[in-house]
Amino acid sequence: MPQLIDISVPVNPKLPVWPGEPQPVIKHKYRMSEGSDANVTHLAVGSHTGTHIDAPLHFVDGGKTTIEIPLEKLIGPCQVVDFQGKTSITAADLAALHLPEGTNKLLFKTDNGRLWADPTHPFFEDFCALTADAAQWVVDHGIHLVGIDYLSIQLYHDPFDTHVILLSAETVIVEGLDLRFVEPGSYRLICLPLKVEGVEGTLARAVLEV
Repeated sequence: MPQLIDISVPVNPKLPVWPGEPQPVIKHKYRMSEGSDANVTHLAVGSHTGTHIDAPLHFVDGGKTTIEIPLEKLIGPCQVVDFQGKTSITAADLAALHLPEGTNKLLFKTDNGRLWADPTHPFFEDFCALTADAAQWVVDHGIHLVGIDYLSIQLYHDPFDTHVILLSAETVIVEGLDLRFVEPGSYRLICLPLKVEGVEGTLARAVLEV
């Protein structure tokens, strides 16, 4: 049986969220310990909470929704690359990787991952992410999925160019990964988002198969 590494962030009410977004609400509506016939929980979360994907509609008006993303883009061989020690990832950084031919899914392991040691930490603005020229490099090299170990593929203080470049090319973005226990190298990614109609982003469970 293949080994699976869960690279998803557990959702909890104190999970950091993008400024202005609502905190997750996990409400135990019925409890057997209180006399109910069953345990029932109600969840209320933003579509970009924890581990989630961005579809083109997020920054492309009229773009595809999450349910329209082909599953082939979300499952298959991927490369985990190490950018620990970097504050941003540029096109020159990506060119220096000399990726294996045919690479089309790329996950970025950065110092961001240390933040997940405390899954209730306050939102951190100075996370590592891709510059706009790095996004263009991704598109130019036929990479159809990128993932990062914090809540955005683009630097917090940058304009939206990185998102726009990637999503205009229908490159899937996976954000909020936990890659702390993953060594750089080749894996098989399985990333299955919730099947919700008409949305630009949705929560996902992501694992790597060794």
